[in-house]
Amino acid sequence: MPGTVKSLKVTYNPINESDTFTSGDSVSGQVTLEVAKDCEVDSLLVKFKGKASVLWSERHGQVTVVYSSKDKYFSIKHYLIQDKNRKDDDRVLLTTQSEETYNNVLPPGVHIYPFTFQIPFQEMPSSFKGSVGKIVYSLEARLSRSLRIDKTDTVKLNFVSNADMSADPQLMEPQHETKDKKMKHFNSGTVAMDVDLEKTGFRQGEGVKVVACIQNNSSRPIKPKYCLYRKHSFFAQGRRRLDTKDLLKEVGEPIPPSASEKVTRVITIPHDMEPSILNCSILKAEYRVRVYLDVKYATDPEIKFNIIILPAAQVAAAAAAPPPAAYGFGFAPSGNTSSAWGTVPAAPAAAPQPLDPPPPYDAYGMYPTMTDSGNRV
Repeated sequence: MPGTVKSLKVTYNPINESDTFTSGDSVSGQVTLEVAKDCEVDSLLVKFKGKASVLWSERHGQVTVVYSSKDKYFSIKHYLIQDKNRKDDDRVLLTTQSEETYNNVLPPGVHIYPFTFQIPFQEMPSSFKGSVGKIVYSLEARLSRSLRIDKTDTVKLNFVSNADMSADPQLMEPQHETKDKKMKHFNSGTVAMDVDLEKTGFRQGEGVKVVACIQNNSSRPIKPKYCLYRKHSFFAQGRRRLDTKDLLKEVGEPIPPSASEKVTRVITIPHDMEPSILNCSILKAEYRVRVYLDVKYATDPEIKFNIIILPAAQVAAAAAAPPPAAYGFGFAPSGNTSSAWGTVPAAPAAAPQPLDPPPPYDAYGMYPTMTDSGNRV
């Protein structure tokens, strides 16, 4: 026999083609509740929250140790229907246009409750999902009834940080490294490379230009190779968990023995690659470009460059737009076929709160898990 509550669903309205949000944006949506017969509701709320968390376990002999940490950025509740027996002054209760509260007894049919939140004006990291950690921004609807288990529904939002990393002059700084190696065993002579990157910061979809001057004074041909890989670090309880993965690999033309060449390679960053995350205290998402020479019967000499990937230009432009006036408002529900709406008093904007930077690597014990054992970090 079907229950009284047929469905509960929370949805949001995208504000751009990329379906992303950033600090200061308004997030509007609807809670849709369908009931089969008269239904008495204790409370119905929608919660908007942002948080980061990491969780993993390690085996030490016969003991398994669980490491975890959380970082909460904000949590905002709007009550659509509130328990009549509870009077909490700090609760935001949405009302009708005529400032009336809604009856706790709902008739059969579909009831739609529009709402609007504002994302706090503060620096927060972008949405992220890694092997043992994540950063999630979500809307949750919760229906409570007497002598019943609460019914919930959740939807995640894609949040993109508007931290103005592009204003950092260091991102435009060129990078330069050299490496030479003396051949042994089955080879003789030396190889050397002098490599330049035009800058440090790159946007999604942009090309990373690598210029290398290579001297092959060995007895065998060598190939320049390039690899873009990501490095995820997770921190909890004095430990660090590491996860790396090769994302792109490219191979240049071989350079013959006793030759010197200047080679240029442009590595295009995929448009959907996640931006770097450097402003979270419990996890980091970093990227590196590795340039190395493929030398037979010898350890490959290599150079690694740290790069920072920024959101695409259109996202950055949107973030640079003047923020809307700060407010907290919402809409109240409709019954079977009619709709009504209301507002709550405006709330002041949240003051920007600086985030703690990730801890230095040497402050943590090291217990890496390498998803690509060929990578050295």
